[in-house]
Amino acid sequence: MISPYRQHRRILVASLVGTAVEFYDFYIYATAAALVFGPLFFPASSEAAQLMLSFLSFGLAFIARPFGAVLFGHYGDRIGRKSTLVVSLLLMGVSTLLIAFLPTYAMAGWIAPLLLCILRFGQGLGLGGEWGGAALLAVENAPPGWRARFGMVPQLGAPVGFLAANGLFLLLGMGLSEADFAAWGWRIPFLASAILVGLGLWVRLKINETPEFAQALEKDPPIPVPIGELIRNHALAAFAGTFAVVACFAIFYLSTAFALAHGTTTLGYDRETFLAVQLAATVFLVLGIIAAGVQADASSSARVLTWGCVATIGMGVMFGPLLGSGSLWLVWIALSFALFVMGFVYGPLGAWLPSLFPARVRYTGASVAFNAGGILGGAVAPVAAQALSEFGGTAIVGLYLTMAGMFSLAGLLLARRYEAR
Repeated sequence: MISPYRQHRRILVASLVGTAVEFYDFYIYATAAALVFGPLFFPASSEAAQLMLSFLSFGLAFIARPFGAVLFGHYGDRIGRKSTLVVSLLLMGVSTLLIAFLPTYAMAGWIAPLLLCILRFGQGLGLGGEWGGAALLAVENAPPGWRARFGMVPQLGAPVGFLAANGLFLLLGMGLSEADFAAWGWRIPFLASAILVGLGLWVRLKINETPEFAQALEKDPPIPVPIGELIRNHALAAFAGTFAVVACFAIFYLSTAFALAHGTTTLGYDRETFLAVQLAATVFLVLGIIAAGVQADASSSARVLTWGCVATIGMGVMFGPLLGSGSLWLVWIALSFALFVMGFVYGPLGAWLPSLFPARVRYTGASVAFNAGGILGGAVAPVAAQALSEFGGTAIVGLYLTMAGMFSLAGLLLARRYEAR
């Protein structure tokens, strides 16, 4: 008997590549924001102010993502998953590539940060339609009993994209001086994104429409305005999904963008050492996603997500003290444990979040909920953590994760009420 993974390998690769590009693009921006964008694009009186402004530009894409979710969700629910995913990937890739060619503040004055923010918004707009479509591509092709395991495949794009981005920055740091990296080396990862985008487009152009969407179109014509239908009849599900995804975003960006900035400034570790520590910790994200996906098919996605939220609440208490301990081993343990827990609040989302919505508004519903949750969990996380660390050190930074876990647990309970109606 042919394995379902092998039978649907082209579909699964297409969903994996898209989210890998998404996390690669987002993380190269997050890393550049933590390391060089402050002085290059946002010169200010203090290093902390530069970093804060840099992280604010990072958060801009999260504001754009819900708009992208509505835009691409509209076409994804009306004309199909495949075509919409091709356009979203193209917009995301072009925006990322153009960042490589931007002038700095020293070259063009205020125009430089303005262009950076415009392209960052373009990144977010494209990304708004990416995750929802990639998740649907996987789960709407899944055979019975395999939805969570198929849904975890696009989630594995997160560690793949992170490893590619982090590994490239590590190689650049080892081969370039600080001056060369700040002058031109940071542009190379943005240029390299064209390779991943080209691969993603090539794979996606060869796939067919999902069978569930095709069957939905055979029964009824597409809804004229999917977002209107979502607000009228599925608002509670969208709210529940929004809260449920907060924890995964908070964990990822505190363990990556904030941790890197804090480790290379306040803690005083060199960039290459800390990047290597983060690379080693990412293995546990892969293990967490796989374990959660398998367990979710054995029990239920909601139950596994609940376990992950409870673990996030407890993990937040120890994250801050371990990160600020001064021991690189304890820092690695903190990041590894955090990313492993992230696997349990992220891996099952690919199957659970689309299940809240009928096929006719599923692209819009899953995309809006995921990206609105990204504002609460992702856009705010590095800025809030930076402000909290300035105020009271890393000991209170972990409390942000505890609060995020509570938000997501509340979302799961709200979803249970919606399903019981």
